[in-house]
Amino acid sequence: MVVTLLSLRLQKRRLLNVKIVLGNDFDSNDVKQRLEIMYKEHVITAVLPGYNEANHVAKVIQTMPAFVDNVVVVDDCSEDATVEVANGAGDARLTVLSTPHNQGVGGAMLVGYQRALELNSGIVVKMDADGQMDPAYLSSLLDAIIEQGYDYAKGNRFLAGESLAQMPTHRLLGNVALTFLTKLASGYWHIFDPQNGYTAIKVGALKVLDLNMIHKRFFFENDMLVHLNYFGFRVKDVAMPAQYGDEHSHLNLFGIGVTFPILLLRRFVRRIYQKYVLRDFSPIALFLFLGVLLFGWGAGFGIYLWIRAIVTGVPTPTGTIMLSLLPLIFGFQLLLQAIVLDIQETPK
Repeated sequence: MVVTLLSLRLQKRRLLNVKIVLGNDFDSNDVKQRLEIMYKEHVITAVLPGYNEANHVAKVIQTMPAFVDNVVVVDDCSEDATVEVANGAGDARLTVLSTPHNQGVGGAMLVGYQRALELNSGIVVKMDADGQMDPAYLSSLLDAIIEQGYDYAKGNRFLAGESLAQMPTHRLLGNVALTFLTKLASGYWHIFDPQNGYTAIKVGALKVLDLNMIHKRFFFENDMLVHLNYFGFRVKDVAMPAQYGDEHSHLNLFGIGVTFPILLLRRFVRRIYQKYVLRDFSPIALFLFLGVLLFGWGAGFGIYLWIRAIVTGVPTPTGTIMLSLLPLIFGFQLLLQAIVLDIQETPK
């Protein structure tokens, strides 16, 4: 009896998902064909944000796997023929949107997320329109959510050893530095390559996030991780190589080097407040607060004593040095303990 009920419930869900994709105008043959194509009975929507990608967007659309139910291209006020080329791709699954003004990859993606929610999607995938993301690896992202129960899956080029040799040196070094800072800011200490934009998210998680609060430009991927951690959503890294062709990167490396550390510091403070003070008070917040005070005092007072000794030529008494050294040591220990506890709190 229980098996029969479960079977009927599963069949009802499958038919509902097919109706979501096909709309009200469909017959039994349409249902059968769609059930054969659907990816493990989930409605998949791929969002392709793009800016000046007329040379690549058509190929990305044409190589999109058949099991993807909806393809949403979001043009971010391109200065070329991206919209015209996308519309000419001749794919029945396609919707082409345009942002009212240039908002950056995050702004375009948020527009795509909103449309995906309107399409009653089950899982929403982000694939950039520049052709760097191989659709052959899309099923790996989806399986992490469907089969393994994760809420968010993302690519990791560092797990695919052969792609490291292809990665430009400046990107490699930048990714390593940003990865550590993003681990600290987001609380996902097991995640690497946070700038990887090949992602998939469960709609249940997407609906919980406050999309208006997520950064709209190149900080988007990092900020998504921070917001996902607020609610303890599980995130999975999926190994996949990168593809580099003749596409043009719109990243300003100097701007990223200046703005990202500041943004990550602000997100770190906000995450600690949201997760360990506002939602559930934890000793982590206390350790961090006292650790920063003690370490800051010890370092600042120690520098003052060192400069004063150089200027006056008078050695600093041992007791006075200890007033700097002890807070410095205790502060460092508290900060280290807070990081250890934060790592243990990582949603896995």
